[in-house]
Formats: sequence, C-alpha cells, structure tokens
Amino acid sequence: MPSSTMAASVKLGSKPDAFRRQGQAWFCTTGLPSDVTVEVGDMSFHLHKFPLLSKSAVLEQLIEESSDQEESIIKLSDIPGGAKSFEMVARFCYGVKIELSSANVVYLRCASEHLQMTEEISDDNLIAQTEMFLNQVVLRNWKDSLKALETCDDFLPHAEDLHIVKRCIESLASKATTDPNLFGWPIREHGIMQSPGGSVLWNGISTGARPRNFSSDWWYEDASSLSFPMYKRLISGMESRRIRPEIVAGSLTYYARKYLPGLNRRNSMGIMPPAATLSDVEQKNLLEEIDRLLPVQKGLVPTKVLLGMLRVSMILKASSTCVSNLEKRVGMQLDQASLEDLLLPNYSYTMETLYNVECMHRILEHFLAMDQANGGASPCMDDMMASPSIIPITAVARLLDGYLAEIAPDVNLKPPKFQALASAVPEYARPLDDGLYRAIDVYLKAHSWLSEAEREQLCRLMDCQKLSLEACTHAAQNERLPLRVVVQVLFFEQLQLRTSIAGCLLVSDNLEGSRPLRSGMAMSGEAGGWSTAVRENQVLKVGMDNMRMRLAELEKECSDMRQEISKLGRGGKSGGGWASHVPRKFNLKMKPQMCSAQEGSVSEQQKSMSAKLDKLQAKLSKQKKQLSADA
Repeated sequence: MPSSTMAASVKLGSKPDAFRRQGQAWFCTTGLPSDVTVEVGDMSFHLHKFPLLSKSAVLEQLIEESSDQEESIIKLSDIPGGAKSFEMVARFCYGVKIELSSANVVYLRCASEHLQMTEEISDDNLIAQTEMFLNQVVLRNWKDSLKALETCDDFLPHAEDLHIVKRCIESLASKATTDPNLFGWPIREHGIMQSPGGSVLWNGISTGARPRNFSSDWWYEDASSLSFPMYKRLISGMESRRIRPEIVAGSLTYYARKYLPGLNRRNSMGIMPPAATLSDVEQKNLLEEIDRLLPVQKGLVPTKVLLGMLRVSMILKASSTCVSNLEKRVGMQLDQASLEDLLLPNYSYTMETLYNVECMHRILEHFLAMDQANGGASPCMDDMMASPSIIPITAVARLLDGYLAEIAPDVNLKPPKFQALASAVPEYARPLDDGLYRAIDVYLKAHSWLSEAEREQLCRLMDCQKLSLEACTHAAQNERLPLRVVVQVLFFEQLQLRTSIAGCLLVSDNLEGSRPLRSGMAMSGEAGGWSTAVRENQVLKVGMDNMRMRLAELEKECSDMRQEISKLGRGGKSGGGWASHVPRKFNLKMKPQMCSAQEGSVSEQQKSMSAKLDKLQAKLSKQKKQLSADA
C-alpha cells in the first residue's frame, strides 16, 4: 500500500490528471480517441475500453455486450455515489492520482464492490485498497470513523451489506468507552491535537506540553453530528460494552438539546451549537425515541431537563406513553425540581386553567408512590423529624405550597381541584402550615365570591396549631378568613406566646445564674464575656416586654368580646342581633344568610363562645400574674 502523507488520507496512482470536464461530459485527454461512453445519470464519460475492463468485471461484461454496436454506450444508473463516485473510479482505472479519505472511502468501497473490482481482475485493485484504508487508517481514528459513519447514510443498504456501518460503530463505541489518554491515535478537542501520551501536537510535532484531562463527555458533541438512526445504533453499541448509564443519559440529553429548540429557550439551559432545523413531526418522533432510550435510574438526567422535555412533549403533542414516562421520571426526583420549571402552561384547549394542574397532580402521585415504596416516613414514627427519609417529602411539600400560591390567582381554578392538590401530601410532610396558609389566603383573595361554607372547607386544609407566630398574627387580622378560623387562630396564638415567654424566662434564669461564672472568666482574662451576657439579657428583656404588650392586647380583645356577647340577649330582639356587631368588631365579611339564624341557635352559640372566652380570659389573667411575679 502506498505510504500515507497524512494521518487520514492515502494517495493512489502516479499519473498526472488527464481528465477535463465540458458541461455534462468528462473527457480523458490521452491523445487517443474515445471508444466507449459511460452514462451515469445526466453525466457522460468519454473513455477507453481497455483501462476499464482491466479493472472491473462488470465493465468488462458490459463492454463485451456492446461490442457489436457501432458506438459502445454503457449505462450505469445504479452505481453507489452516482457520477461523483464513477469519476473517482475512472481516474483509478487510468492510474491517475486520487486521494482516499474518510469522506470518500465509503462510496468508493461501495462502488468498487458494485463494479466487482477484485484481485482476480487486477492486483491491488480498488476493493483491496479501500478495505486496507478503512481497516488501517479510518477505523483507528475517532474523527475518521465518525466521518465515515456520517457518509454511510447516503449509501444504504450497500454500506450495511459491506458491514461498514457495523465496523464504524464498533470502532467509535470502543473509543468512547476507553480513556482517551490511552488512545493510539490523535484526537481533537476544541481544535487542539493531542498525542497518545497526552502532549500537545503542533504541526504533527510533540511540544511536550501537557493538555488538560479529558472528561467523560468529550465525545458528546461529535456524536451529536450523526443522524439519529446512526446515533441510536452507536448508543446501543456503547451500552453493549457496559458504558455507565449516566454517560449515556448525558449524551442523549446533549442530543435532545441540540435538535429540540424548545429545550433551549431558557438561558439556564445553556447555549447549544446551531443544528439543522427539524419539522414538528420530526421533533416529536425524536423526543419519543430519546425517551425510550433514556435509562430509568433516578437522578441521571437533571430535573430541569426532564421538565423541559415534558413541556416540549405537550407542545408537540407527543404520544401519551411519552408524556406519561416523562411525568414518572420527574416524579422520581420531584424534590430536586424548582418552582419555576414546574409551572407548566396549559397547552390543551379542553382545560380552562392557566397552568396544567392535572399534570402536576400526576407527577406528585408518582413521587408519593415511589416514596411509599421506598419506605418513606409515617406519622407513627416518634423520630420522624430526625429521619433522613422525611427530607425529600418535606421539600416536595414546600414546593407544592409554593406551586399552590402561584396558581391560586387563576379565577378558573375550581375549589375541588385546589383542595385535591393541596391535600395530596400527608400531614407529616408539613412541619409548618405557613406556606399552605399563604396559598389559601391568595386563593380566597382571588375568589372573593366563595360562600362561607366553601371558605371553611378550604381552611380545613391547614392546621392552626402548625402556624408560626407571625402567621397567626396575620391570620388573626385577616378579614377573608371565616370567624371560626379566626377564633381558633387567636387561641393557638395565645398558646404559642405563652410557650415562647416561658422559654425566654428559662433562658433569662440561666443567664442570671451564669453571671458569677462569666465574671470569673472575665477576671481570668476574658473581659468580653460579661458584656456579651448583658447585651443578650437586654435583648431577651425587650422581647419579653413586647410579649407582655401583646398579651395585654389579647386580654383587652377578649374582654371586648365578652361585652359584645353579653349584649346578644338584649340585641337579639331589636333586630340585627350579634351577627351585626361581631363582624364590625373583627372586620369580618359575613354572609347575609347568617343574620337569619334561629334564636335557639344563637343562644347555644352564645353559651359556647362565652365558655371558651371564660377559659381564655382565665388563662390570660393567670399568665399576666405570672409575668408580673417573674418581672
């Protein structure tokens, strides 16, 4: 075989170029008149019989069959590569210089096979030359193997029958699953040639400089240049070599982001190199194929990418199987999602809501089913809050509360749908109900026409005992909440205040008891300890004063409520009754239907509320005395 002048090309033949083109015809200027015309498509080649029949068995037979004609005309309509490949074959037959490369070796190999240019006809014939170049040059080099595989698309099934596709894929798969620093050929990354030992090559000469280490994704961009059928076979070849699933998932993600423009609309997804624009149908088919190829393991694909694929699948109206699979994948790692990505717009004309709430509900159900299957925490566990298994579902509950707050302003969102989504997670998933309270408040504000019964039904979603002190303070003054909920909030707020003050007093006593110790430490050289304790004590006292003021305000409110209730009997006969006074006192919006309650119901409510307020007043008075004694 002639010596190689370049790592990826070989020159054949030695004669100078004797071919010239005139329009749609090629002529060989050897000084002898042409005695055969070969027609390939619209192109005609005016050549000589002997160089052709001495290299090709097919051309020899065709020339023999046309020998009795006045002018030999041969038609080659089915030669792989058409006129372009036959031009190279003709040059080879005449011994004119040609250059084999990864860009033309596939169609020359297919054309030579079609023309039966075997060793029985002539030594060092084109079949042998192209096979040697494929095996010794192309298949040993990553870039050349990739280029050869790209050209195979145009020469199917010939390239398939000659096992060129299979050999290129096996070569690429073996290289992608091997450390690039161990390769016995140069590979290119970001324009820098690197030698097998890892030193940078400049003009083919080792400089001795050490390049940066290769990462496992070095081949993603190169592989994405393949057509999807070839790329799919390459991925299958890599999986047969037990390549790590996360590497396969990374490559599939890269391919999807390159050819699905919908995945790159957000800057956070990164900027991808330009790719050929696919039609909507082609994009849909590609997305469904990628979904089938993605490994099923959790966490291999970022949740942001999965949600992007889910959004694109809805836009392209992908199959229900594809959409369902993507929902399950998102559900498996819902705790890693962001609120922004979960807000999937509603692309269906059959739904009224702004966002696709049903999709979110299905994703949540997949997560809960997986959490239960993995032995998630249950309310019966004493050490539930300390268990690591509670962390994912707690994160999902916070995410859900944020999602509810975002979709709550949608006037087309019906209460049953809101309630179903809010109650989907178990109670133990929410250590605090502040986020849920905020979502309910936003919903009540946007749906001001709801009846009192519907408002109470919504408020049953939250537990007033799990509201923080700040949330209780806000809820106590929230005129959108039903009266029953406000009373519950006031009661539990008082309990939280009492607990907080008791804790502050305990800390204060500990600080007072530690004064001699801190003083002794200051005398021994830590003079800043005492001043720090004083400042902490002052801060605690300020907090206690504020709490005392809040208790006083609550006591006054309870006293006012007692006075109002005591007037219920007298006011009931004069028209309006207690229902006309309590709303004005607490700034609550109450329905006119409540004013028509029966006298017996009013009396029972009066007694019940009076008893509750008596207990509340007693507790407040007792705590006030305790605070005075402690002060």
